[in-house]
Amino acid sequence: MNEITPPNIPPQIHPTAEPAPGQTPEEREPITSPVTVAEAILRQPRRVLYHLRGPAASRLVAFMVLIALACAIVYGLVVGAFSMGDQLWAAPAKIALGMLISAVICLPSLYIFGCLSGSQARFAEVCGLVSGMLLLMTVLLVGFAPVAWLFSQSTESITWMGALHLLFLFIAISFGLRFLKSGFMHTQARSSAGLNTWILVFVLVVLQMTTALRPLVGKADTFLPKEKKFFVAHWADSMRAAAKAPDRNAHDTRAAQE
Repeated sequence: MNEITPPNIPPQIHPTAEPAPGQTPEEREPITSPVTVAEAILRQPRRVLYHLRGPAASRLVAFMVLIALACAIVYGLVVGAFSMGDQLWAAPAKIALGMLISAVICLPSLYIFGCLSGSQARFAEVCGLVSGMLLLMTVLLVGFAPVAWLFSQSTESITWMGALHLLFLFIAISFGLRFLKSGFMHTQARSSAGLNTWILVFVLVVLQMTTALRPLVGKADTFLPKEKKFFVAHWADSMRAAAKAPDRNAHDTRAAQE
């Protein structure tokens, strides 16, 4: 009887998990100043993740929160430059506080979702990951600030300026969440379902915060709005108002000519 030889099937190669932060000397270098923190979050995010588990984690978190607030204020000045006046102080205050409040509101649910997913991260480490996310978001917004300032000085459309700022915000959030996901990869979480659910919640909270603290672009009689609105309804109302504006301008022009 002829023996049947099995076909030569190449062995299955399973992708190896990403090594834990701190495997190289560069990642273990101490972070001693706010400037070092900003450079590390951009060039060596694994270095930040490594030190969030070390004895100096509290100081690192404080650095990241302070830099994030400072960057948010800088970007808020650019947002306020569109309308000038009171918006030069109101917009920076709203943007900085809005981001901080959004993070604080969503922080407990992130820790709970992480625990349900099997994450072994301590609450302090989760605070550090959220602080790093905010820092990366606001640093990117500062990078977009010159572009935003150029458009704010060359257009009078509140709707289009709001859309531009939202675009920059979405880009910043996407990179910030990438840092957060990278950190959770090393917390022994068995599933990403909880984190993905939290991401959706966080994005909704940030968008609602932009409406709750309106106006960020444009002027108003009060610091905060008197009317409560869902952000989708606010966007729809703003677009309808922008669509009616050309008709009103054309009517005023015809009336002046007559």
